[in-house]
Amino acid sequence: MTKFSDLSLNPKVLKAIVEAGYETPTPIQAGAIPSALEGKDVLGIAQTGTGKTASFTLPMLSMLARGRARARMPRSLVLCPTRELAAQVAENFDTYSKYLKLSRALLIGGVSFKEQETIIDKGVDVLIATPGRLLDHFERGKLILSDVKIMVVDEADRMLDMGFIPDIERIFGLTPFTRQTLFFSATMAPEIERITNTFLSNPERVEVARQATASETIEQGVVMFKASRRDREGSEKRKLLRALIDAEGDKCTNAIIFCNRKTDVDITAKSLKKYGYDASPIHGDLEQSQRTKTLDGFRNGEIRLLIASDVAARGLDVPAVSHVFNFDVPGHPEDYVHRIGRTGRAGREGKAITLCSGRDEKQFDAVEKLIQKDIARLENPVAPVVASDSAQEPREDKKPSRNRRARQPEKAEVKAEAPAEVAAKPTPPAHDAQPNPPQERSRNRGRERGGDKNKVVGLGDHLPGFIAMSFEERKVS
Repeated sequence: MTKFSDLSLNPKVLKAIVEAGYETPTPIQAGAIPSALEGKDVLGIAQTGTGKTASFTLPMLSMLARGRARARMPRSLVLCPTRELAAQVAENFDTYSKYLKLSRALLIGGVSFKEQETIIDKGVDVLIATPGRLLDHFERGKLILSDVKIMVVDEADRMLDMGFIPDIERIFGLTPFTRQTLFFSATMAPEIERITNTFLSNPERVEVARQATASETIEQGVVMFKASRRDREGSEKRKLLRALIDAEGDKCTNAIIFCNRKTDVDITAKSLKKYGYDASPIHGDLEQSQRTKTLDGFRNGEIRLLIASDVAARGLDVPAVSHVFNFDVPGHPEDYVHRIGRTGRAGREGKAITLCSGRDEKQFDAVEKLIQKDIARLENPVAPVVASDSAQEPREDKKPSRNRRARQPEKAEVKAEAPAEVAAKPTPPAHDAQPNPPQERSRNRGRERGGDKNKVVGLGDHLPGFIAMSFEERKVS
């Protein structure tokens, strides 16, 4: 079995690795580090939680151990899609470079430009940045990228989802053609493959798992949910979430709950707090200081439930997350893989439960198609109890019928119960009867339909004489 000591890393880097408690590299690390140390371009494809960050951090530190950075001209560049991922990469560099005299800078939004410019002016060996903030500094004339020798693109598929591809292409154009490029992603969309074909030179492809697969240590399940009414879907879904958390009991030491929309993140967090759960939200609209504080609290165990948008789905390394709950089925199937990849990391066991409403079934089918696996259907713990057949009454007994013909026998019975003297009352001769007014005729017409069907309805004795005359008689007259 390969060990880190077999990978030709810098001795000072190896010392930091040992102190961090690592001895054996993961498959992606064992495949990517030797090629990177040889100066080759690397295209790494691996599922989340497999150690991709160390796959480029360790060889970069070994290669940058010699040399010195100049003001505003970083020697290496690492691009990350989110602030949280960039901050995590910076922590990895700090951990493994503790015995090296290397400087690094973190360029992310939500932090003062002036503070970042002060660090850049001193010269940095490693520049870790999100694309937008990096270009902001470049356009201000505070950053020069012509001395970048190693460039890393981390979570490239997330860059595609967030619309950063044009920025990535522009940044590639600002760096030297002779740079070494390390490109890492969990999936390889056609657009990502086009970029690698354009900007990578004969890369060493390292693929240690089938694209878009989840770790086998993660137990997956789904609860098919249907609201009693559309306007109650949100509250009933949150009730189901609380029941699922309670059902896990002590096994759920901490969990990340993913929502598709930022508003749902806030609502769900507020609802959980209302019912006594230790929960906090994290999404892109919050201040960076608040996001950092919330994430640190979750890592330290001060916060049990982290309600997050997909800003926290990619690359965040919180080793001991026991559960992931998908409050919503993600719009993109690949996001499902990244979400549940927050649990079951580094060989640990984890559990991922998804809440799927009727409108989300199409997206959920796409998830199962992507991971090529049927996800177990779980019983709904708050499903309404169906009453027994004996307790259910026919609808006809509860509500009278609106069918007029169904009420006709009742009217017949009423007529039959009429007093005898009324029924025996003599009827005046037909020739003495006065024509009924139109309203009375319309009412009688309905009664006649319910009476004797063989009764002839016509003009009777009121037949005008000219109609009774023969043709010859009318001709003569």
